Amino acid sequence: MPVPEHLIIAPILIPFVTGALMLLYHERQRRAKLGLGIASAVSLLIVAVELLNRAKGNDLAGGKDIGFYLLGDWAVPFGIALVLDRMSAMMLVLVALLAIPALIYSAAGWHKQGQHFHSLFQFLLMGLNGAFLTGDLFNLFVFFEVLLAASYGLLLHGTGQLRVRAGLHYIAINLTASLLFLIGVSLIYGVTGTLNMAHLAALIPKLPEADLPLLHAGAAVLGLAFLIKAGIWPLTFWLPTTYMAGAAPVAAMFAIMTKVGIYVIMRLALMLFGPDAGASAGFGSGVLIAGGMATVIYGALGVLASQGVGRMAAHLVLISSGTLLAVTGFALAGGSPEMLSGGLYYMVSSTLAVSALFLLIEPMSREEGGIAAMLALTADAWGLDEGDEDSQQEEGLAIPATMTILGLCFGACLLVLAGLPPLSGFIGKFAILSGALDTQVALPNALWGFMGLLLLSGFATLIGLIRIGIQTFWGVDVTVPRVLAVEIAPVIALVAMGMVMTVKAQDTMTYLNETAHALLGPVSYLEGMTAAPRVTQEPEVAP
Repeated sequence: MPVPEHLIIAPILIPFVTGALMLLYHERQRRAKLGLGIASAVSLLIVAVELLNRAKGNDLAGGKDIGFYLLGDWAVPFGIALVLDRMSAMMLVLVALLAIPALIYSAAGWHKQGQHFHSLFQFLLMGLNGAFLTGDLFNLFVFFEVLLAASYGLLLHGTGQLRVRAGLHYIAINLTASLLFLIGVSLIYGVTGTLNMAHLAALIPKLPEADLPLLHAGAAVLGLAFLIKAGIWPLTFWLPTTYMAGAAPVAAMFAIMTKVGIYVIMRLALMLFGPDAGASAGFGSGVLIAGGMATVIYGALGVLASQGVGRMAAHLVLISSGTLLAVTGFALAGGSPEMLSGGLYYMVSSTLAVSALFLLIEPMSREEGGIAAMLALTADAWGLDEGDEDSQQEEGLAIPATMTILGLCFGACLLVLAGLPPLSGFIGKFAILSGALDTQVALPNALWGFMGLLLLSGFATLIGLIRIGIQTFWGVDVTVPRVLAVEIAPVIALVAMGMVMTVKAQDTMTYLNETAHALLGPVSYLEGMTAAPRVTQEPEVAP
């Protein structure tokens, strides 16, 4: 097999090798670990961009815009297969774009609060990339557990009663989700005899009617596991406190954790229960639509009720998740590809903005006075004491015009998350609404209700963030915090990425339109997976 074809497995191997290598370093050699971590993340970005270019070209297997990697050279569906298409390539790029700013931000002192921060971070990247690349449910479970195990350690990184309590709660919830995952996978395997996604999509339309209830039960239990991860209402109670309690770089990476659940639901629902699934076509669409809309309502009310930007940012994650779940439900019910592509654009844009907002929380609440009083963030919540803050501020160069830069970055996040022009949040929501007007589904009232909720959630976000912004930057007793360049540079980078999406909106939407068409009509995925060639072919036996 030529070397370029092995590039598909690189996003898994790079963080795995880097994380294992870091375990050989002494815990005090944090600068060396930081350097290795940033080098790994930059390498991941380079590889992900190359894979993205291949996914939108004709350089992959068979001249199609999709590539396969058969681990162990076992034929499908018996062996482990990695699959690269437009959707997975986009998610790989997003992971790398979030990882680099988070690692740079951790240099301000966050990586010193506990042990093995950088190794855990690399294993988290490995799990995320593996979940986006895998082509079968069993290895999806494996990578899902890898990223969860790493996230447990990262969430508990540091001290503080709130962080430990939220971390233990988070572990209990995700262990329950993992149990549901296993039960769902077992039921599906018992009915179909396979866990390969493409093979499942080929078998489901041919299943006897008597086997469909058990298949639907397995799919429902499996879906519930990922809906918990996506934060669907009423299973959202764990998310706000957990995300608020994490260290800043950890919370910034957690912005994409809910998108793992969204990605799996979108991938499996549209592939297994699309229009070609026979009697199972459209299964679960009503639940996704109703649950997504309820999650948007819950998130919007949480934004209005929150008195701290940390909890508000966590509820903004819920608004994003609910919007994407509803869009997926409408796509499953016969929605237009344009609505789905708008949802994908909104997913990338909102993830970058929420990640930047999580990084802004601590610099904005560092000093006493109007900022700390309004944001109501305690040292216990962040696991910091005065000594820790002093040690953080001794490293690096403080930036001038602190409040101006913080205000501009905060304002950019506000515009994106509220969906106001001219930034990318407006483009994403406009694309969703435009696609919804062209959608003919069996639930027109639900579609109109969702469109109204999308506008109202943006208005609620605007009110909540403006309230925080006024008290933070225009308060009478505002004290200017001392913010390091290594803390504000990652935020500026994330905001700049959103602006690039705005400037390159036409190119981005073209890519995402083709991605949406591929998700709604996964013919190339299914045919390519079943015909994926092995490196060595079995020799023919002479007659």
